[in-house]
Amino acid sequence: MLHLKSVSSQRWLGQVDQFLPEILLDHAHCEQKAAATAMDLMFDYVQSEDLCDCMSEIVREELEHFALVRGLLKRRGIRFQGLRPGTYGRRLKELVRRGEPMRAVDRLLVAALIEARSCERFVLLRDHLQDSELKSFYGSLFESEARHHATYVRLARLFADDVSVDQRLQELAEQESVIIAEGCSLPRVHS
Repeated sequence: MLHLKSVSSQRWLGQVDQFLPEILLDHAHCEQKAAATAMDLMFDYVQSEDLCDCMSEIVREELEHFALVRGLLKRRGIRFQGLRPGTYGRRLKELVRRGEPMRAVDRLLVAALIEARSCERFVLLRDHLQDSELKSFYGSLFESEARHHATYVRLARLFADDVSVDQRLQELAEQESVIIAEGCSLPRVHS
C-alpha cells in the first residue's frame, strides 16, 4: 500500500509527452537526491542500527538507479547537466516538524511519500510510453520504489508509536495530494 491520497493527472502525462528528455534528466537528479536523503538520515540517526542498515541498502540502490538513468541518457544523446528543481520536494520538506523525535518521523514519512509517488509515476510511464526500452526500464524500477516506501514507513515507527505515525502519515499524504494536484510548470518527475 502506497498511502497516496490521489492519482497523477493527465496534465503530467502531457508534460511527459512534450518534454520527455527533461523528465528523464530530472529522473537522474531524483535518484541522486534519493541517495543523498538516505545518507543524511543515516548520519543524523546513527544511533539506530536498523535505520543505518536500511539506509545503506537504499543508498546503494539509488546510486545504482542513478547510474542506470545516466546510461539511458547517454544512449539517447541527452547530456547530464544541472537542472532547476521543481517545487514538490521543497514543499514537502517544509512540512517537517522541528523537534525530535517528530522531526525524524516526518523526514522518514516525507521520504516514504516521495518514493510512493515515484512508484506511481513509474507505473504510469511504463504503461503510457510507446518506447520499448523506456517501458521495460520503468517496469523494472517501480517495485524498488514501493519497497523503499514501505521501509521508510516502518522506520518511522522506531521514533513514535504506530497511532502517531499512522495519523501523521495520513496528514502528510493529504498535503502531498494537494501539492501534486497543484503541480509545477517545470516538467519534472514530480511536477
